[in-house]
Amino acid sequence: MPFVIADPLVALRRVGRLLRDLHDAAQSFTPPHDAVWNVVIPPPGRADLVIHHDAAPWNLVLGSDRWVLIDWDNASPGSRLWDLAYTAHGFVPLSPQTPVEDAACLLIALVDRYGLDGEGRAGLMDLLVPRTLSMYLLLERGFKERHQPWVRLWKAGHGGVWKADADYIDAHLACFREALRDRE
Repeated sequence: MPFVIADPLVALRRVGRLLRDLHDAAQSFTPPHDAVWNVVIPPPGRADLVIHHDAAPWNLVLGSDRWVLIDWDNASPGSRLWDLAYTAHGFVPLSPQTPVEDAACLLIALVDRYGLDGEGRAGLMDLLVPRTLSMYLLLERGFKERHQPWVRLWKAGHGGVWKADADYIDAHLACFREALRDRE
């Protein structure tokens, strides 16, 4: 489902700010020591705050005065960049249907408004492919192990979409990296 708003640059900036505000608010939250999480894809590296793990167009409700993320069943410890990589994939979207120049421009809008510094931008670039590929691997494993909803989603072609998107990002990562570096 493409994320379509009259001015996509304005929309991506707003999404970037929404995610940054969420992460900043979550930074001070200390989960109970006995918290139980529904972790479907363990994030690599540090897990320094509770993140959404599914901040994407299909989980954003647009109101006249505010935008709200829904579907919090996979919220769990992770990192800002892991969440932002997933968000970038869905909202830009980082897929073969998006011309590379457009994707780079929209990615810049998202990242600029999120407020990443040079180190954060480099870290994000390092996670774009692994984060997207992690969804393909989740669907593939769920299909092989016969777990729903992964079997249904795999059969509907979602695995192939995630793999094609990971390949697209990998093929154009240098372009995205350069576009973000130019904006530092």
